Amino acid sequence: MNAVLAEATVPSIAPVVPRDIALVLLGTGVVGGAFLKLLRTPVGKRLHLVGAANSRKQQTEAAQLAARDLRDRLKREGSARDDAALLSALDAHHASLKVIVDATASTELSSRHADWLARGYHVVTANKSLAGGHLAGWRALQAARAAGGRYGDSATVGAGLPVISTLRRLCDCGDALLTLEGVFSGSLSYLFNQYDGSRPFSVLLREARALGYTEPDPRADLSGEDVARKLLILARNAGFALGSDEVIVESLVPENLRSISTEEFLDRLEELDEPLAALHEAALKRGQVLRFLARLNQRGRARVGITEVPLTHPATRLYGTDNQFALTTTRYHTQPLVIQGPGAGPEVTAQALLGDILALG
Repeated sequence: MNAVLAEATVPSIAPVVPRDIALVLLGTGVVGGAFLKLLRTPVGKRLHLVGAANSRKQQTEAAQLAARDLRDRLKREGSARDDAALLSALDAHHASLKVIVDATASTELSSRHADWLARGYHVVTANKSLAGGHLAGWRALQAARAAGGRYGDSATVGAGLPVISTLRRLCDCGDALLTLEGVFSGSLSYLFNQYDGSRPFSVLLREARALGYTEPDPRADLSGEDVARKLLILARNAGFALGSDEVIVESLVPENLRSISTEEFLDRLEELDEPLAALHEAALKRGQVLRFLARLNQRGRARVGITEVPLTHPATRLYGTDNQFALTTTRYHTQPLVIQGPGAGPEVTAQALLGDILALG
C-alpha cells in the first residue's frame, strides 16, 4: 500500500536585514583614529558617522566627516565643541539605531553615559571611568541600562578580549565567580615580561613608552589605578558590589614622584630602579619572579600590585603586551577558565568598539 504524503507548508523565515546605524564619535586620539580607519572598510558600510569631536573642536558636515584626514583636520579646524549640536545631528539622521561612541578617558564624559542611555541613545565605550569608578556611578549606569539604550563596554577591559562577555554568560547560566586573578595591563605585562634584572627598569620603561605601550605619562600605568578600574568592572559584573575605595592598590610610583610634572618625572625615572631591583633580587633568591597582578577572592577582597610568583605560574608564560584573566567559578573549579591575548593596542580596542556597535543590529 502506497502511503500518500501530504505536502507540508513550511513557513518561510524572513532574512534579518541589518539596520543602518548613525553614530557620533567622541575622542579622535589613537583609539578614535583607529576606529575612523575601520569605518572606511567594507564592514563599516552601514555605519553613518554624523559627528566627530576631540576635546576642543567638532565636525558635523558630511563632506568633512568623509575626509580621510578627518582626525588631523579636527586638530586645526571645525566648530567649537558643543555636545548638544552633536546629539542634534544624531537625532536628525534617518537611521533607527543612534549610537554615541566614547573613545576618551574623560571622567566628565563618562558621567553622562547614564543620562544618554536613559534618553534612548546606545552608548559604546572604551572609557572605564564610570563602570570602574565610584559605586554610585555603577548603580546609576545599571538603572539606565535597564530603562534605556544598550551599553557596549567590551573595550573597557582587555582591549576587546572576550572577558566581560564570557563572565556575563557564565553568570547568566547560573555560574558564580569565586576568584579572579591576572595581568590586566598591557604596558605592565610588557615591562615585567622583560624585566630580569639585566637592565634597569627605567631603561625598559623608556623603551615601552617609545613603542607606545604606556600612556604619555607612564604614572597612569605604574600607579595601578587603571588596573583597579578593570578589576572593579569585572567584579561588579560578577555581582560583587565593591566600592572604589575597597580595592587595595599598591603603586609603583614613589610618593615623592607622584605630584611632579610629567617632564620632571621622565627626567627622574632612574629613581624607580633601586627599589625594583631590590624586589627582584629578593624574589630571585626564593626562585620567584615579579608580576603586576590583580586579584579578587571569594570574600570580595581585591588587591592590585606587584607580586612574587613561582616560575610555574600562568603569568610567567605571557608574551609582549598579553593580558591574562583566570576565572575560578563554581563550574570551573578544578582548573580556572583562562582568557589570554593582546590586551593593549588601538587597533584591537577600536575593533572591540566596532563589534559592540554591529551587535546592536
